[in-house]
Amino acid sequence: MKALLLDAIREELRAQLLRLKQAAQEAHAAATDAGSKAESKYDTRNLEASYLASGQAKQVEELAEALRLFEAFDASFIAQVDTIVMGSLVGTSDGSWFLLAPSAGGLEISCEGREVTVLTPSSPLYQKLLGAKCGDFIEGGSRFIKTIL
Repeated sequence: MKALLLDAIREELRAQLLRLKQAAQEAHAAATDAGSKAESKYDTRNLEASYLASGQAKQVEELAEALRLFEAFDASFIAQVDTIVMGSLVGTSDGSWFLLAPSAGGLEISCEGREVTVLTPSSPLYQKLLGAKCGDFIEGGSRFIKTIL
């Protein structure tokens, strides 16, 4: 299942990157278009368009880096283990599934009938899960770790 999940995440990141690149190109075109030139000192269309283009360009860079990290990420070496490590797929008693990964935090992917949320090291839940074992309680004891793949 983990190989299918990683493939699905990579595919989703590629699709998001393509959409974001297109949006960034459109925003850049709008910012540099002669029609967006200010008509008065109070007209801020051009400035707003340039801010949008700049923000989207930064998002493209961040998403491209996330994809690059996922392209290099290989969690197949992680077999059935006792302790949660990066690359572990974790199931909890409430039916939630989490993948501890290097990037793409917050991404939710459906794989083999399961909704899996990607967690990165900056996530507090990632930190709580890291090093935990089956049967350990997480998040104040409201649920426990049921499966580690």
